[in-house]
Amino acid sequence: MKPLVVLTHALPAEWLTSLAGEARLVSGPADASGLAPALEPYLGEAEGLLSMLTIPVRSELLARMPRLRVVSNMAAGVDNVDVAECTRRGIPVGNTPDVLTDATADLTLALLLAAARNLPQAMADARAGHWKTWLPAGWLGVDLQDAVLGILGMGRIGRAVAARARGFGLRIIFYDTGVADGRKMPPPDTEAVSFEELLTRSDFLSLHCPLTEKTRGLIDELALRKMKPTAILINMARGPVVVTDALQRALQEGWIAGAALDVTDPEPLPPAHPLYSLPNCIILPHIGSATVGTRRKMAQIACENLLAGLHGKPLPYCVNPQVYST
Repeated sequence: MKPLVVLTHALPAEWLTSLAGEARLVSGPADASGLAPALEPYLGEAEGLLSMLTIPVRSELLARMPRLRVVSNMAAGVDNVDVAECTRRGIPVGNTPDVLTDATADLTLALLLAAARNLPQAMADARAGHWKTWLPAGWLGVDLQDAVLGILGMGRIGRAVAARARGFGLRIIFYDTGVADGRKMPPPDTEAVSFEELLTRSDFLSLHCPLTEKTRGLIDELALRKMKPTAILINMARGPVVVTDALQRALQEGWIAGAALDVTDPEPLPPAHPLYSLPNCIILPHIGSATVGTRRKMAQIACENLLAGLHGKPLPYCVNPQVYST
């Protein structure tokens, strides 16, 4: 009998053609915010799990899946997966790196530009009839030429953002522990600085670090108060990197000028949350990788990882390769 695979979310059928004839598939709804109750009866038999970043894959779930042989996470990050527990159980964990770099970097620049030029407010005012004539001092934004873009995390996405930002004349500084300790080379035409200097010098501060115990809550009240009152914060990393209550106060009280968020904490942010009412805050529903080509490629890689695990082969993109030596 073909192995059973649980998909935490429904995906377009054309994204799953490589699984046809290879496995039996059961899936939750496309908009699942947690593991769908309808999937519970299948957990004990499932040999593969294709998960999304909104579904925690922790010891409690793993204990209910005794036959599980592979976890394939359709995301670059795996902070929703207890990788150590999977390794302990001999389960390889796959992710989908690289493919979403360009789409996420493009959206970063889109958010930077939208915030810098007050586009949401200008659009709202035009729609509301406040656009009476050309106003010399109306809807003024800030110039990008020679402004300082600070990047927190100079990985693939951070480097792609830096490459794009240079075309707008931005001067780029960054903080990355991997560069600081010599494990990674800095990209050209950038300046490595301390975390403190990153906060105090940036006109735009763009977050591209992974969510770890060290980065959780890193942008807190203390950090926000060190930023320029004219600075704009852009979060393309993970919501919990920023302390939401502190950010709300920073925007309301003028510690910083604005924020543009593709990720929030909690996620999704409740519709009644005060951040939505602030004119200096742009909020998107986590769409950094949301292009047709990128999402299709992510699904393709997730399926490749899944099939490799089901066939007992090394995953093409494995975050815990030590599992093969245990």
